Amino acid sequence: MFNKQILIIGGGTAGWMTASLLAKQWPQADITLIESPNIPTVGVGEGSTPYIRHLFKTLDISEAQWMSKCNATFKNGITFKHWSIRKGFESYFHPFLSQYDDDVTPLFAQHTRLRRHGYPITCHPDNYYLTKELTNQRKSCQLQDSSNPVETLYAYHFDAEKLGLLLKEKSLALGVNHLLGNISQVKQAENGDIASVVSDEQGELSADIFVDCTGFKALLMQKTLNTPFVSYSDNLFNDSAVAIASPKIDNYSPQTVSTALSNGWAWHIPLQNRVGNGYVYSAKYQTADSAEQELRHFIGQDRVKDVEARHIKMRVGRSEKHWNKNCLAVGLSQGFIEPLEATALHLVQDTIESFIAAIEEGKGTTAKQDYFNDKINYAFERVRDYIVTHYISNSRNDTPYWQDCRKIPVSDSLQRILYAWFNGMDVAEELDLQQISQYYPSASWHALLAGVGTFPEPDPSKTETFANEIQQIQHRRDELAKLFKNL
Repeated sequence: MFNKQILIIGGGTAGWMTASLLAKQWPQADITLIESPNIPTVGVGEGSTPYIRHLFKTLDISEAQWMSKCNATFKNGITFKHWSIRKGFESYFHPFLSQYDDDVTPLFAQHTRLRRHGYPITCHPDNYYLTKELTNQRKSCQLQDSSNPVETLYAYHFDAEKLGLLLKEKSLALGVNHLLGNISQVKQAENGDIASVVSDEQGELSADIFVDCTGFKALLMQKTLNTPFVSYSDNLFNDSAVAIASPKIDNYSPQTVSTALSNGWAWHIPLQNRVGNGYVYSAKYQTADSAEQELRHFIGQDRVKDVEARHIKMRVGRSEKHWNKNCLAVGLSQGFIEPLEATALHLVQDTIESFIAAIEEGKGTTAKQDYFNDKINYAFERVRDYIVTHYISNSRNDTPYWQDCRKIPVSDSLQRILYAWFNGMDVAEELDLQQISQYYPSASWHALLAGVGTFPEPDPSKTETFANEIQQIQHRRDELAKLFKNL
């Protein structure tokens, strides 16, 4: 049983997620979270991946308990609009998978491979997956009956600030101590470990393990321990965002919509009480005022004319180490990959759960520290590669931004995946060789690359069609759609 003293610096979703998971796993540990009473959290993240469902399961929090408190809605996947100007591929849906798709995914991969070899077959992902059809019908992927044999992945949209408060409530119920105070000094031991922090309000606080949840400030991990930061600015240009809320939509669709704009992309996220809108862009190509005006025009000036915009600067990249000496960095203090696929909380959760595993496997020591850092770095790199693929596969020519995105340098790992795709090889086999399917499975890669139409021109001499297979898929999808309830 791990019974050390743990001090978490900073609240927000990352801080309280850390507190709740550590307290749940180590009830005998002495866990304290101290946060400033006057520093607001970033809190614009309003989407997730299906992985977050494991968080609520671990914490014994049902959907009925938390969704209404956080104005949450279900999320079947993401629609990408206008990333491609290729005819027939101006939009596509990145699905979360159902058990049914175990049969569909190999067929889709087979069809894309034939299309990459020039066969004139329609290979748009929207024709294959159950969750796309459910989304068209404005139905969520939540099962109507828990005894239903069809398993389906889905995620959520939510108010990030309210989710942080809910996790705070859970943490306090699990015995976490809560303090308010501003950290004015960090003291180090002779070996470089963090010995204590000094708060103007709470005095000097010591611990065995310190968790840095201080956001982009990275007070402990970078400002104190001088842990190097690995920038992704060469791979991901976007470093800014502007967010504006708009009135709620009663008959909303259970999806995130990502629409390419002039120098980045806009998110549209429906919540129970409002719609979250934002524009993620590069300050190198567009000013903040111009980005705000473009977003207002995109939403509709009349809908948001009296709504204040929130501007955010992002530092995209990762810490060289996420666990250094006796300090663990979680959330923005450890790194950030732009919000295109809503991976921020996924990486937070992965970091915390991997840290718990590393501590337990190392019997309370730092024996597994290097392994842990390598694992989390690998996760960041692979998520980055998938996000980069969105940009390098775009076919827009309207601005220098989109043209430059096609010139982004790629990692060796991504180069091998793209080589397999463009040479008509088995992409799933390459993903298995690299052992990276746990980050984005074969279906995700095929949906992205097929969805934007990265195919050669079809060969007219190859007249084989697969209309019968597509008809069968449509029939089976319609049958399964009846198993799900409306939002």
